[in-house]
Amino acid sequence: MATYPKIVVSPPGPKAREMVKRDESLISPSYARFYPLVIDSGKGCIVKDVDGNEFIDFNSGLVCLNVGHSHPKVVAAIKKQCDRFLHYSNTDFYYDEVIDLAAKLAEITPGDFKKKVYFGNSGAEAIEAAVKLAKWHTRRQLFIGFISAFHGRTIGALSFTASKPTQRRYFFPLMPGVTHVPYPYCYRCPFKLTYPECHYWCVDFIDEYVLQKYVPPEDTAAILYEPIQGEGGYVVPPPEYPKRLKKLADKYGLLFIDDEVQTGMGRTAKWFAIEHWDVEPDIICSAKGLASGMPLGAIIAKAKVMDWVGGSHASTFGGNPLSCAAARAVIDVIKEEKLLENAAKQGAYIMKRLEELKARSEIVGDVRGKGLMIGLEIVEDKKSKKPAPEKVKEIMMRSWKRGVAVITCGTSTIRIAPPLVITRELVDSALDIIEDTVKEVEKEV
Repeated sequence: MATYPKIVVSPPGPKAREMVKRDESLISPSYARFYPLVIDSGKGCIVKDVDGNEFIDFNSGLVCLNVGHSHPKVVAAIKKQCDRFLHYSNTDFYYDEVIDLAAKLAEITPGDFKKKVYFGNSGAEAIEAAVKLAKWHTRRQLFIGFISAFHGRTIGALSFTASKPTQRRYFFPLMPGVTHVPYPYCYRCPFKLTYPECHYWCVDFIDEYVLQKYVPPEDTAAILYEPIQGEGGYVVPPPEYPKRLKKLADKYGLLFIDDEVQTGMGRTAKWFAIEHWDVEPDIICSAKGLASGMPLGAIIAKAKVMDWVGGSHASTFGGNPLSCAAARAVIDVIKEEKLLENAAKQGAYIMKRLEELKARSEIVGDVRGKGLMIGLEIVEDKKSKKPAPEKVKEIMMRSWKRGVAVITCGTSTIRIAPPLVITRELVDSALDIIEDTVKEVEKEV
């Protein structure tokens, strides 16, 4: 049996360096790459670069490849669809692929009520659609978002994104009417309180100091919420937070929009992360892992909420038949291969190993996550909890050079998000490397 990773030349190798050079002369400099990994091919949980190095993929292609790279059933579904037709604009005509996928999504999303589905091309487009739908349905113009959230970079989605100044700098004015509130980041409580003695002041604050002071509830359409904050640092809220937030939304008649672009499609060992808290959103946004890397975004909403009329919103390529074929196969694979169960099993094991590392290390401040969405927060020391961005970058780079493609989020957090098909053997190989780099960086940097 082959063992991974396999590093045959220190990355980036000569072919990779040449391609990076060409890229820099031709491609938009707005892309912020983590490191010069130049992909040649991918299979399962392994990616191979142009110089022949083989890496264990611990980021799933930015959390898009939940069933792994080039899953045979997904590839077969795409090839089969290619032989039939490539495109005919679902916004203007009909085909079975989009209808069947909508039925599957209505089945796996939380809530025992009638649902309808809108298809776009990406996570940002899903957010844009959800925001427009909320405005249409409620006839209201204001929204509540969260500090450190990431929802995309188109102007509407960017109006809710609040994770890095560089994402928003020079792009004002954005869509008006979005008020940001603190996310429940208990390890670094914005209110300097401690859970559970805080009694969820972060929820009461929204009510007492936002909705009752300067954001009129009768003018507010919705709350846009990540059940686990992704780009913000893989931050998991305390146990009762989502239910309390939904109760607050219901109190004032606000729609509850659940951004599952990163957390959905089995990533957290549930079809959608919000299920961990038994909350039923009014609108769910999905993309990334939905179609295994093919461009597809969707919003799944209560039918009574999705009441807009023909022409009010559409997308020429939304619901592309190839992407829909891939997404249908993804759902089937997750079910047939019991990947939700594997995500729970491997995720629990990873959390256990990282908790053991935390007990031994002075720079591992926090370990948090659900399923295979796990954050390892690196600090200067546990007492001060001072973020350590240079240390986390060094851990990421050294891990990559040794064969683990892992990336960061937040200010100083390693994000661990391998494909749901990951095996214990690959988990152990990758964690051995990550743990060794943490130990090295703790001593040197």
